[in-house]
Amino acid sequence: MEKMCSEFRPEGKRPQPMIGHVLVEALPYIRKFEGKTFVIKYGGSAMKDEKLKEIFAGNATLLRKVGIKVVIVHGGGNAITSTSDKLGLETTFVHGKRVTNRDTIDVVQMTLAGKVNQDIVQLINEDGGNAVGVSGLDADTIRAVPAPNADKLGLVGQAAEINTHYIDLLCDAGLIPVIAPIGYDMESNVYNINADDAAAAIAVALKAEKLIYLSDVEGVRVGDRILKTICKADAAEFIERGVITGGMIPKVVSAYHTLDGGVGKVHLIDGQITHSLLLEVFTNEGVGTQFVIETEKETNS
Repeated sequence: MEKMCSEFRPEGKRPQPMIGHVLVEALPYIRKFEGKTFVIKYGGSAMKDEKLKEIFAGNATLLRKVGIKVVIVHGGGNAITSTSDKLGLETTFVHGKRVTNRDTIDVVQMTLAGKVNQDIVQLINEDGGNAVGVSGLDADTIRAVPAPNADKLGLVGQAAEINTHYIDLLCDAGLIPVIAPIGYDMESNVYNINADDAAAAIAVALKAEKLIYLSDVEGVRVGDRILKTICKADAAEFIERGVITGGMIPKVVSAYHTLDGGVGKVHLIDGQITHSLLLEVFTNEGVGTQFVIETEKETNS
């Protein structure tokens, strides 16, 4: 194996930087990213734990206050399942995707574009972040087509076209769009869209500086270590050798598809770590894994 272009995190306990050092480290990143667009996929435990929800809202507000254009795409699978159960609707998954019939799409629309979306908006606004709830149906934000295996999945779609003009208008007005990942096609069929996939499509369409996946995964693990940075060549080799396996493979493949589409960097971070979003963006070390086409042994910028 040739010398890797990826970079591992130091072994042992992750250092907790002093607040003064963090602020000093943050300044050049704030200057660098002012006016740039970050797309954040918000999901996992950070959406369930009340304290983590408040922390995320504050972190997103801070990013917007220092001049970064923030676009949030959120999940909400647990809420959809809970509402479906209350209505007596069966929940079925095929390869990790929710089978969505006509009854279920009504629940998806009601839950994602309703309570889940508005709860996020409210928390951000309480911190002064000026968030606005957006459904993929609003202003043709997400035009969709049926996803592969539509014969088994029903009304599950994938983003075919993004109305970047509308999203840009909101961002340029100082607002934080909080987008529920549903869309519709030319025949007015409404589709449930995987939040990861929707966030990637929006990031590519906006040519975002960063796409950040906030989940319950620490990053890309190789053996007992977490990669700080992973480049495309090493990712392909790790997959071929069976070092990266299972559910991480589609995440890695999707990350590089997104980078090939013009996004600057993709980050995978653990939303269960307090202030992980700010630590990943504004410190040299970061907390998760950043995906790059080629690495220059750089910092986490």
